[in-house]
Amino acid sequence: MCDLKYLEISRMEYRQLALEYKPECDLSSGFPDFPAFPDHLKKYVAEVTNDKDLDHVLYQYTRGYGHPRLVNAISKLYSKLVGRHIQPMSEVLVTIGGCEALYCAINGHVGPGDEVIIIEPFFDCYESMTICAGGTPVFVPLRNKGMSSDCASSRDWVLDPDELTRAFSNKTKLFILNTPHNPLGKVFTFEELHLIARLCKKYNVICVSDEVYEWLVYKPARHIRMATLPGMWERTITIGSAGKTFSATGLKLGWAFSPAKLMKNLFIAHQNSVRCGVTLIQEVTARCLEHETSLLGTSDSYLENLSAGLQPKRDYFCRVLTDAGFNPSIPEGGYFVFSKWSNLAHKVNLSSEKDAYIDFKFTKWMTKNLKLHGIPVSCFYREQNRSLGENYVRYCYFKREETLAKAEAILTNWSGRSLTET
Repeated sequence: MCDLKYLEISRMEYRQLALEYKPECDLSSGFPDFPAFPDHLKKYVAEVTNDKDLDHVLYQYTRGYGHPRLVNAISKLYSKLVGRHIQPMSEVLVTIGGCEALYCAINGHVGPGDEVIIIEPFFDCYESMTICAGGTPVFVPLRNKGMSSDCASSRDWVLDPDELTRAFSNKTKLFILNTPHNPLGKVFTFEELHLIARLCKKYNVICVSDEVYEWLVYKPARHIRMATLPGMWERTITIGSAGKTFSATGLKLGWAFSPAKLMKNLFIAHQNSVRCGVTLIQEVTARCLEHETSLLGTSDSYLENLSAGLQPKRDYFCRVLTDAGFNPSIPEGGYFVFSKWSNLAHKVNLSSEKDAYIDFKFTKWMTKNLKLHGIPVSCFYREQNRSLGENYVRYCYFKREETLAKAEAILTNWSGRSLTET
């Protein structure tokens, strides 16, 4: 049995902290606090639950690897986006959220002796899923190469080509890519993806491309799908999420698509764990995807307008952080901002906090004293590399205007006070 004791931090602890201290402004959670989902989502929920002709079908099990209507909808959408036909029955898997798709990809292809390359910072389940599958995580950090501290961007965080190359070996089985990236908001460029692709092909490595934030990319950045690079379709498993796509994380529905030769292992992992997803939610998601596929390229597309609607929130909140003395890395994608707080160390008294890492102390102090709740960035690093993230905090800005205004009021008031007044 895998030992994950040293991974017992972050999410549960910080949810409990919020329950205990009841922050006025909770920017820790990665979901909107207002109805940001498209109108047609509610419309299809009502249609599906009131459809008398489908009562006997939609309240029972559906096809284990994915509701037929949904896998066809996923196939139709992504066949357009990747420029090749995706077989709905053999190349698509529907899962309980994007996390289960990751679980099936890792457990379906990794065993003892296999190595999995993970980019730091990373979404926390990458490491634990690799360990539980019997694999060995190999970490490569993104490093901040930005020349200017006045206008930091997520694009400043890059992989060192030599470090990346050294991470690959004949033991490497998977490379986990996350673009747009959580927590940084980095959108990997064609040149960066090309280097990763070249190494994957050289060492015969499968790329698991976590693209759940695919519709949240701010111009001029552009989302490039790893599966579209030359020679990469046959070795890429792409992960998507209905919750992120439609700003409705309670759907808890994800998917993966890949060539059938890779997908068969995901099918086995899925059928021996979850077996079958929720039929009603799959039917609703299918109708939403069908609707959106018909609107691609038009001004009515929810998906293609999503980032444009969110960009003003990003710009506003990054200005708020900057004015308060933080140094945010302006994200190119997603809805989190990765912000350096160490310039403000003189304004906090962390002596009462007992955590090993200073960003944990800082975020807890902020929650308890200012009622502003964020996530410490060191929890997105492996144990040995947590010092790389200790000077940063992550906030979610996909919140209503009133929530962000409250954060501004808290930070403006705090930035004008001395430590003794706090």
